[in-house]
Amino acid sequence: MASISVSLAVSAPAEVSTSIPNKAFSGLSKSASFFAPKSVNPLSINNGSRVNAMLVVDPYNNLKYETLSYLPPLTDEQIAKQVDYIIRNGWNPCVEFDRVGSVHRTNFSGSGYYDGRYWIMWKLPMFGCTDSAAVLREIAECAKAHPDSFVRVLGFSALRQVQCAGFLVKKPSV
Repeated sequence: MASISVSLAVSAPAEVSTSIPNKAFSGLSKSASFFAPKSVNPLSINNGSRVNAMLVVDPYNNLKYETLSYLPPLTDEQIAKQVDYIIRNGWNPCVEFDRVGSVHRTNFSGSGYYDGRYWIMWKLPMFGCTDSAAVLREIAECAKAHPDSFVRVLGFSALRQVQCAGFLVKKPSV
């Protein structure tokens, strides 16, 4: 059997500057608090910075439908930039429409039932599309044919076979 010898080297402590006196720890001060006191008004809660918490959305009277739906209506130029992003990533643009615009239950409300989650496809996905102007023309054509519907653009990946992007481009004129 081989024996292993271990030696520990102990060095002398380096000189410590004595210009700052060491103060012994005496515990937490009375002003230190781990829990903030509860506020009477929940809308005036401070989050630790200069911004106060506020109610962002009313979930019952202010439905949000898709990505970017909280913004003002997008211009054709802004839509074209989003479509260019879809095309640059090699995804296939697709235009869809629906009258309701959000998930709804028409026939059955049990779990695992997918009624109301899918939108109606406007034509086929635009496989091999390289021009955002062609997608803008399809959006305009879909909106003209269905003025009472929401219209959205999706980006599908042929490689991953999933939806990678999607955003609302038109709300119905009510």
